[in-house]
Amino acid sequence: MKLNRLLGITMELLRKKRVTAAELASRFEISVRTIYRDVELINQAGIPVASFTGADGGFELMEGYTLTKQHFSVADLSVIYNLLKGLEGAMGSHATTLMRKLSSLQPALDGGDDARILFEISVRGSEKDVVYPLYEALRQSRIVAFTYTDASGKISARRVQPVNLYWEHGVWYLEAYCLTRGAKRWFRISRIADLAVTEETFEPREIQDDTAGQEAAGIPVHLRFDTSVKTRVREQFPDEYVLSGDCIEVRTVFYVMEYAVSVVLSYGSKVEIVSPPELKEALMAEMNNILKRYARNQGG
Repeated sequence: MKLNRLLGITMELLRKKRVTAAELASRFEISVRTIYRDVELINQAGIPVASFTGADGGFELMEGYTLTKQHFSVADLSVIYNLLKGLEGAMGSHATTLMRKLSSLQPALDGGDDARILFEISVRGSEKDVVYPLYEALRQSRIVAFTYTDASGKISARRVQPVNLYWEHGVWYLEAYCLTRGAKRWFRISRIADLAVTEETFEPREIQDDTAGQEAAGIPVHLRFDTSVKTRVREQFPDEYVLSGDCIEVRTVFYVMEYAVSVVLSYGSKVEIVSPPELKEALMAEMNNILKRYARNQGG
């Protein structure tokens, strides 16, 4: 369905800095010519897509349209969906296009089929068993329980009041009031397991951010991998890797330095730390400790 593809292309552009026509054609199994026609439709819908030529060419959203820290809720994505829906197949006059734009600015944002289609396009198969029940629990104001694995690998049991589902750079998050911690928390959907929707309901309320109780600020990390470990990188960083010539670029966030070091060490010589320098220093220190341990064991 063309509409689903238009939304899929838009979400790819929101997720990545720049993407080529060939990558999009491969992703959606259509011709490069069709990609160019779809991008033109997306532009007509009022979503500004810039195109670049040359070796580093491709498509990207115009600077200033999307913010690095911006989250997109189901309702926000429904607006984009309906905007594209209003322009599907619209290659006629500007007046017709404008009318369709205006009509699409009055979508029903209460979920329904639009939300289901959004989830079908943007949620990986393994996460649908979590997202669908959460969405229903959110609509019915029901408390949910689950186990959560944080960035350092620590597992905890949680009971929460769901507030909203957000999409950011290809990743779905749950905003909720955590009854276990007594504060507002964000949960990455891919780290939620054993989800259970209870019969217990709650009254929605305004929740204040608990900055003091939040986990430590993340450590932005840029890693460069050999293509020989492509399969493993894709599995470990499914939404954060970019193929770049003869290497794979990964930009991710770690919350514990020791855990970041352990991940890098597990790839041996197949990975290079591009940034930050603090991670390079921590890695070198750990490697020196390893060398010292083996030297002692050998009597050196």
